[in-house]
Amino acid sequence: MDYEVVIGLETHAHLNTATKMFCGCATAFGAPPNTQTCPVCIGMPGVLPVMNKTAVEKLISIAVAMHCTIDQHTYMDRKSYYYPDLPKNYQISQSHSNAGTDGYLDIDVDGTAKRIGIDNVHLEEDAGKLIHPEGSGVTYTLVDLNRAGTPLAEIVTRPDMRSVQEALVYMEQLQSMLLYLDVSDAKMQEGSLRFEASISLRPRGQKEYGSRVEIKNLNSMKAVVKSLEYEIERQRTVLDDGGTVHQETRLWDDEAGVSALMRRKETAQDYRYFPEPDLHPVAISDDWLAAIRASLPELAHDRKRRFMAGYGLSDYDAGVLVADRAVSDYFEEVTRLTGDAKAAANVVMVELLRELKTRRIAIAELPVTAERLAGLLRLVKAATISYNIAKEVLVEMIDSGETADAIVEKKGLKQISDTSALEAIIDEVLAENPSAVDDLKSGKKQAFGFLVGQVMRKSKGKANPQVIHKLLAGKVER
Repeated sequence: MDYEVVIGLETHAHLNTATKMFCGCATAFGAPPNTQTCPVCIGMPGVLPVMNKTAVEKLISIAVAMHCTIDQHTYMDRKSYYYPDLPKNYQISQSHSNAGTDGYLDIDVDGTAKRIGIDNVHLEEDAGKLIHPEGSGVTYTLVDLNRAGTPLAEIVTRPDMRSVQEALVYMEQLQSMLLYLDVSDAKMQEGSLRFEASISLRPRGQKEYGSRVEIKNLNSMKAVVKSLEYEIERQRTVLDDGGTVHQETRLWDDEAGVSALMRRKETAQDYRYFPEPDLHPVAISDDWLAAIRASLPELAHDRKRRFMAGYGLSDYDAGVLVADRAVSDYFEEVTRLTGDAKAAANVVMVELLRELKTRRIAIAELPVTAERLAGLLRLVKAATISYNIAKEVLVEMIDSGETADAIVEKKGLKQISDTSALEAIIDEVLAENPSAVDDLKSGKKQAFGFLVGQVMRKSKGKANPQVIHKLLAGKVER
């Protein structure tokens, strides 16, 4: 039978506040276990939570950016949740009064626009982290409560995705949005961005959804993709064999590449939600909401359209440049300084991003400022150096921290444009390669490229290519 895939995603994003949701403990990643805790976040009796206003503002920013209806009078709930890394035995979350509802995020899948509905955006606190030591005979688990109480934005989609590719694009664009808004560092490797996937299959053409399976323990987008692909085949096999897919929660084993039953899914009644008695409701005034709306930056989707219209960039080039806000800002500054968007796009997309990937650094760690890169491009535009030499100079700039002018001067890399000097080199090349000259005269155009390459080699890459072409063409014609 032909089945339609139905996918929804839940996202948990750590909000990048300096302190936790309900206390003054730090949220910095990587501190020694249980060193960023206090009586509030470890659930001691008699303590009272105090709401983090910045966390509320960052959550509303997300909800506004996702076109949600904002509930300006909302409150927190208690969610009964018995687990070793949640010492209160309940989680402060939102259920009955979500901050944002009925929104959407537009994604672009292979040039086709798709609107993904957002059911709700709400605020909650994170739990701690269980650590399972490895080794023979180990029979215990450790608990680190540094993360307990960290403010989380939970973003719940509607079941609007119909392929694994759509789910991947949604995750990538959501991560980009969070970074543009500067509300989360969105690092999956540090646990500050986590996804849970829900998937079901139904016979194509059927309106009713199939039984939904939720997948947890997804530590990367790659794991989300692999788990969805596995579940599609598992559920397809069950249905084809006449079996029943049960509504349940499954854990993903990334190493084995399989999912395994964790539990039958709880219902809202199992969590026993009720309004949090220790916190006042949150009232978001019209002025406060207007200020949050006004503070939102230009997001990637809008910036991409502006880059295409204003700079004449292709859909692909603009998409690469806006994927990272810091890279996008850097490109715009280089463009402003040089007045040449195409040259700026080429060097940032090809040379700079390759160096960042190779060195495993962010653009903020790059010692080459936008002004210094603009200086390098000005040397190319003035024909002081060739583009190939510029690529070598850029690597040296990153390694040494020196300016392009200093490196070019120190290493004697200025381009040779003097016709008499180049004619002498060309004459040597023609004398050393008579067969190539004959090939060129007989109509074999590839011989011209060979001769140009020989001239460049003799000049150690410093010959002006335009001058070479002109002089070489004139000599061969004679």
